[in-house]
Amino acid sequence: MLKIYCYSKCSTCKKALKWLDDNGISYELADIKAEHPDEASLRSYYEMSGLPLKRFFNTSGIQYRELELSKKLPSMSEDEQLALLATDGMLVKRPLVVGNEFVLTGFKENEWKEKLL
Repeated sequence: MLKIYCYSKCSTCKKALKWLDDNGISYELADIKAEHPDEASLRSYYEMSGLPLKRFFNTSGIQYRELELSKKLPSMSEDEQLALLATDGMLVKRPLVVGNEFVLTGFKENEWKEKLL
């Protein structure tokens, strides 16, 4: 079963959930603000994804800009970045899709088709 971390007010999340529903794909929904992944889960997702850690950050989010993370992340270790991501679900790129053997960040329809259909 897929686990999808979303934010209910996010238009991209709404579009992604509609795509899943339209394609008959079942999932478990988690509110990324209330039930955000902890550091151990984020580390596991990062390792499983093969993606650069920066892809896990919501770079267009208010917190990202307010914390000036575009300037700070390059000098932070992976451990520090993962610990920071675990403090606030709004820092995490959404939707965050966790399957048995893959992780997707954001909604890119072609990537989703490749992994989910």
